[in-house]
Amino acid sequence: MTAQNVERIVIAGFGPVAARLVDEILPAVREGRLKLTVIGAEGVAAYNRVLVADVGTGRTTGEAIGLADAAQLRSDGATVLLGRTVRRIDRARRVVLLDDGTQEPFDRLVLATGAQPVVPTLAGLNPDPAAVHLLPPGVTALRDLEDALKLRAVVGSNGRIVVLGGGILGIEAALAAAEEGADVTVVHHGPHPLGRNLDPGGGRMLAAALHASGIRLASDVRSTAVAFRPSAGGRHQFRALVLEDGSEIPGDLLLLSCGVRARTELAAGCGLGVDKGILVNHRLEADVEGRIFAVGDCAQVACGDGGCTGCSDSSAGPAGLIGPGWRQAEYVARRLLELAPRRQVAVASGTTAQTQAAPLAPERPGIMLLKARGLDMASAGNISPELWDAWRPERDNGGDSPGRPPIQVAQWADPEHGRYAKMVTRAGVLEGLVCVGMPRTAAELVLLYERGAELPADRTALFRLDAVDQQDDAPAPADPDSTLCRCSGATLGGVENAIAGGCSSVEEVSACTRAGTGCGGCKSRIGELIEAYASVAMRAVPQ
Repeated sequence: MTAQNVERIVIAGFGPVAARLVDEILPAVREGRLKLTVIGAEGVAAYNRVLVADVGTGRTTGEAIGLADAAQLRSDGATVLLGRTVRRIDRARRVVLLDDGTQEPFDRLVLATGAQPVVPTLAGLNPDPAAVHLLPPGVTALRDLEDALKLRAVVGSNGRIVVLGGGILGIEAALAAAEEGADVTVVHHGPHPLGRNLDPGGGRMLAAALHASGIRLASDVRSTAVAFRPSAGGRHQFRALVLEDGSEIPGDLLLLSCGVRARTELAAGCGLGVDKGILVNHRLEADVEGRIFAVGDCAQVACGDGGCTGCSDSSAGPAGLIGPGWRQAEYVARRLLELAPRRQVAVASGTTAQTQAAPLAPERPGIMLLKARGLDMASAGNISPELWDAWRPERDNGGDSPGRPPIQVAQWADPEHGRYAKMVTRAGVLEGLVCVGMPRTAAELVLLYERGAELPADRTALFRLDAVDQQDDAPAPADPDSTLCRCSGATLGGVENAIAGGCSSVEEVSACTRAGTGCGGCKSRIGELIEAYASVAMRAVPQ
């Protein structure tokens, strides 16, 4: 294949989603079918951002969460530009202009620019999105490895950490830091943390669990300013978070957990559609020519068809989860591989290969799992209906219409033991769930939710899965085709086969199956499977 026939692929951004895309097309790069250029703003290759808090609390290292080896990629034929950013896209000339003045031509461009932290409007902080990397000393958004080092220094000295925001990443970081000995306070505007993911009952149970972990909560409060103290070198260091009533919450580090915003500036600057993310259709195309794609935290799937059921939740913006991002990367990789060899055929026939591609299947609303030692929590779907909504005709019952089965709610609460579960069903099928402190029940509910399967008629059977008298019961045999890792899509059977094939550690299983390479929530389950296999193998050895 001549150089003129090789499709030039440029990927703007080098995070976890871009790393998966690179993995998928790398064989074609080695074969000379594609010419690949990856441009990353950080000075290191892609790593798993979901686990940055674990680095910050000393539970793992930056090297351990790496997802790509720049030197190896270069030896495989890819061009990897680290510490560089794309400043502008010239769609007419099909080039991207970099911050050092150089240009990179492309035939296909993939925008994997991700998202950046939202900086709240507080006196003492610059909320300009362009200034997110210029936060004052002692203030961090915990987005990259440099932020993790700041957290590590405070945790290592058992310092005081103030977490602003009640989102999932902030809560996970707070729990990990508190367990490692830090003094932690979580400040949020709302009656309980994770207000978007938990109903009042689940929120109260989570708040109780946080208190039991030694974390102080400042709920239903507004912050107005950040106070500083003089430090060496003439710079000011974070001293306290100032609340609306004038009171202060002192600390050595302010960790911002106020959400993220998709990075859309490159797309907007070249005339592509943007909203809460870069607008793409169900083929993840951001332009009408199929030259530019967007994936991951920067991509918002919204085809523009008002009757499209796959876009029913597009107003929420990008998914913000690593699993859907990886599936998008795998889909675009297939598209790029399909497009490259058909390039000449498409020109000759007057048809385009992208019109023949099947669209990416829409994602079901994601499942939120809290990853913390000693605290299990899961939430998914529609959790807003209340216990007696089905029997109150004056209430809007989830958009019910005549002839449609009503929504039903079942709840279980045991505050003394920190257990809570809520199931929202229609015609016996889960539409939403909340589960705190009940790992067996949560696992079963998540499985039923993912499959759209009908629940048992006696809902209390699910509540009893975590009862003390059930703890020693052997679990029912699991379906080998069931998903073990929701991030990578790895199945239970695939993991078991890898273990039987010789994988004897979580790291080896992850390398073989990709299970455990996302949020890390399934690593304990992988470890249990390894131990169970080893135990059976030992019993089979003649004494």
